[in-house]
Amino acid sequence: MMFRKYILSVAFILSTLCTYAQFRISGKIADMSSKELLIGASVSLPDLKTGTISDAQGNYQVSNLKKGSYLVVFSYSGYKSYYAKLDLNKDTILNVSLEPSATELGEVVVTGVTRSTELKHNPIVVATIDKNNFVQNSATNLIDALKNVPGVAQLTTGPNISKPIIRGLGYNRIITLNNGIKHEGQQWGDEHGIELDEYSVDRVEIIKGPGSLMFGSDGIGGVLNFLSAKPPLNHEIKTQILTNYQSNNNLVGYSVANAGNIDGYHWAARLTNKYAGNYSNPYDGKVFNSGFREFDGRVALGMTKKWGYTNISVNSYNTKLGLVEGERDSQGKFTYENEEGEDVAATAQQLSGYNIYLPYQKINHLGIISNSYLILDKGTINADFGVQNNRRREFEDIETPDEPGLYFSLNTINYNIRYNLEKVNGWETSFGIGGMQQTNANLGEEF
Repeated sequence: MMFRKYILSVAFILSTLCTYAQFRISGKIADMSSKELLIGASVSLPDLKTGTISDAQGNYQVSNLKKGSYLVVFSYSGYKSYYAKLDLNKDTILNVSLEPSATELGEVVVTGVTRSTELKHNPIVVATIDKNNFVQNSATNLIDALKNVPGVAQLTTGPNISKPIIRGLGYNRIITLNNGIKHEGQQWGDEHGIELDEYSVDRVEIIKGPGSLMFGSDGIGGVLNFLSAKPPLNHEIKTQILTNYQSNNNLVGYSVANAGNIDGYHWAARLTNKYAGNYSNPYDGKVFNSGFREFDGRVALGMTKKWGYTNISVNSYNTKLGLVEGERDSQGKFTYENEEGEDVAATAQQLSGYNIYLPYQKINHLGIISNSYLILDKGTINADFGVQNNRRREFEDIETPDEPGLYFSLNTINYNIRYNLEKVNGWETSFGIGGMQQTNANLGEEF
């Protein structure tokens, strides 16, 4: 009920600022060579996060649009995508012919510019990675999945702890964004990773070069923007099940999601679970206490209307992971401290199992993110707000195994508001304000 009241109140405020003139875009979609009408071709407006598909006669129609500038994307499997930039001030008929192609070209980039634009028309160096790359490339966490991108590497201290390196710069010289909001979780500590569910990410935009400074001086190395999937088309409901198994550490992962859109009111929900045992390498064999468990959840509610869209999402990330100390006995076997305080060798059963031993970390990250996009008579407004709480607890004392030695509690509030002026003589101008407020406390006994 709270989220529903929030969405309705935001929609009321936004709608009172807008005029009520309504326009539509319609037309036919056909094959460029054969002139055959294409059934089920996709038509999307990235700025509004909405769209439609062509019917049995190849016709499409997007209604209830306000006056403004829109990027319209036409796509169909086996064809090159077609992009049209429209200054809409009346009902518009746009017939499109798509060219057959074995590959998809011309990805849409949202980050780093005031409006959606084609990659080839964007002056900022951006690399985009979609969900297919994550599925096709084996990785134990989200950052590992990006290591094959040119100019991007990762620094890892464990199977679930990885930090990005862009052109040789890392740690707090790189900004990580979750749907436009700075992700803050003390992820730049040596044994701290980035707490995001890899299954909930639909696309990653990697900004390299001076364009990253648009997001702040701490982005001098680059920016990683992790984006969730856009809402389904109107009157469409989707359910997705993803599974993953990796033999090296016997990782088992699965994720279940449901998303739908009814008359512009859309929702999305996802549950993810991953657990892994000790990983293996050619030098050590099974590495003791290198396993982890992860449980994540996400719920999002929103609406898309002629005045724009608003969306609020709640994200929860929870993991328990072992910390590898690497101590060995005289025979080279990994050792650990038992309940009597003695150092004993790990057994073959312990090395091949899923148990996690001291020392280990428990990490909980809760984030609430609101994204809104408002179309005015003269320009548009982007408004993003976020609230985050990150808790990191390290357990290491055999005498008090349930009391954390380190206990960091980080609270963060983010806000970004940007007004985008209408294009004048090819120039797109925007101005706004953004900020972040943080409080960080160590509730443990150690520093």
